Amino acid sequence: MSSQPRRVKIWYQSFVDPDQQSAYCKTLAEALNGMAGQEVRFDVHGIVPPDLELHRLTEFRCARQVIRHAVEAQRQGYDAFAIGHFQDGGLYEARSAVDIPVLGLGEAAMLYACTLGQKIGLVTINPVFIPMHEEQIQRYGLARRVVAVKAIETDPALLVRAFTQRKTFETVLHQFRKQVEPLVKRGIEVIVPAGGLPSLLFSRLKNFTVGKALVLNCIAVLAKMTETAVALNRFNGTAASRLATFQKPSAKALREFLDN
Repeated sequence: MSSQPRRVKIWYQSFVDPDQQSAYCKTLAEALNGMAGQEVRFDVHGIVPPDLELHRLTEFRCARQVIRHAVEAQRQGYDAFAIGHFQDGGLYEARSAVDIPVLGLGEAAMLYACTLGQKIGLVTINPVFIPMHEEQIQRYGLARRVVAVKAIETDPALLVRAFTQRKTFETVLHQFRKQVEPLVKRGIEVIVPAGGLPSLLFSRLKNFTVGKALVLNCIAVLAKMTETAVALNRFNGTAASRLATFQKPSAKALREFLDN
């Protein structure tokens, strides 16, 4: 008789303050666990101070916390670590620092979008993020597939309000459609909302399309790809290659990082 499979625990790393944005974190946790497979649990964790300043320095500060949290997740026995922030702050460093699978929202969404259409477009939450996303596209080798990056004019605080304020939601949705429609006319087939907040916000729209272009549910993609990464790791040990990009640090290097 086969034994029961061990429960899967996934640390989901959001970039909001879990106390200040408790309603959003609750909504996110309910969405993740509502789509989770049997015997899979997502635990949502935040960052303090949160990522609200829309600047590279803030991204860098949060990335440092992400790496530390990935190490802590492994120490606590989590099976995987999912970064629910489209800029993927700390993704490569966290992936190199721990043995459990580490996935990022931006990387997972863009790679999966490539299975759904040839031409991909991103729509981010604020123009300040356009250069960062363009750098991501280059880093992931997707410049010939992700061919456009546009932005609406919002910020994380406004998007959080859109979860409970119908008028705010409609304003954000109108902005989003306005940015997407020209992309559809250019033949872009898959639209990726470049952010955890808009991805969760638009997930309430089932089979969301603009014209015939699919709007990807990035949160669902990250959740299911993380589950799959755990399943493959348990099945045959599939894990990040340690040859070059994701070489493990020495014990001394890791200790010095955690101590400073």
